[in-house]
Amino acid sequence: FGFIRYGDSGTTDMFFHFNELPYGAEVDRGDEVTFSIATDRRKGKDAATNIQISDSRSDEDLVEMRVFSMNLPFAALLSNGYKTLETRNGTMFTPYPEGTKMLLHVGQRMYPDGDRHIEVMKSGGLNDDEIMNLKSLPPGFSKGMAVAIVELGKTFETTLEQRSEPDFQRAVAAFGSDSGMRATEIRRVEYLKRGVKVSGRGGVFKAKVDKNVIPDGWLDTPQKVYSVTV
Repeated sequence: FGFIRYGDSGTTDMFFHFNELPYGAEVDRGDEVTFSIATDRRKGKDAATNIQISDSRSDEDLVEMRVFSMNLPFAALLSNGYKTLETRNGTMFTPYPEGTKMLLHVGQRMYPDGDRHIEVMKSGGLNDDEIMNLKSLPPGFSKGMAVAIVELGKTFETTLEQRSEPDFQRAVAAFGSDSGMRATEIRRVEYLKRGVKVSGRGGVFKAKVDKNVIPDGWLDTPQKVYSVTV
């Protein structure tokens, strides 16, 4: 949630919840918005609704990215480079070829695995402090934000026997019995230059973000190499 400053100096800032933003939209301090005011009958307080962003940025300043959401601690483990495989029972990543880039969004909940990921990580020799660092987000990054950009590798099906191999379990940060049957490689990952508020949802969805938050080199189009004949 946040507050909108409006009216004159005697006007109270208006409360709003991020659910009232347009789907996939984000706001930063200083952005201009239009909104309606509704009264919460249960609480008896006014709040902003039907919020629209008066975005002065042109489409040239924005990039539309595919986004997927994960909950902590696994979102941090992936962002920090420890988790190099993401497993799902569904086909969420199956349609996307190797090299596809997506933003990683952090969900609002903690994934309830009973801290079994800690057992897996300790099996690789990590101590408590190292594990805590790997499962924490940096300052300025939090739940409800797109925090990192990810390049996907291949997606492949696995057996329980494969998923139970120690190296596989550490790459997933989960025991084989807790992992999904389809594994997707994480080729590379890097934190955004700043976290971006995005309304999360299931599956892969799209959101427009400021190009300036994307780390250098990620949006460059690779040049094709041709053979020269004379």
